[in-house]
Amino acid sequence: MAETPQPLVVDELVVMMIDQLAAVAWQKMGLQPDMLTGQIDRNIEGAKLAIDAVAALMPLVEHKLDENDRREMHNLVRNLRLNFVEKSKEDDA
Repeated sequence: MAETPQPLVVDELVVMMIDQLAAVAWQKMGLQPDMLTGQIDRNIEGAKLAIDAVAALMPLVEHKLDENDRREMHNLVRNLRLNFVEKSKEDDA
């Protein structure tokens, strides 16, 4: 028997968007291949925009997360920012 479709839960959608934007940030820092082309497509300005979007969306949902998921989300933003700083230095060198 097929399951009845459930209504969209916006909080879950925002978390999915955060995950997708974080994946794009890693890709644009050149740390992972592009999900569509399989190629490295480094774009540090694009990475910054994706990281900023993750950081902006996080406060909208973090109060609905359990402590472990909230900590993971904060760690994600911190790791993205630390890697961004390192990759930005490479462009300055």
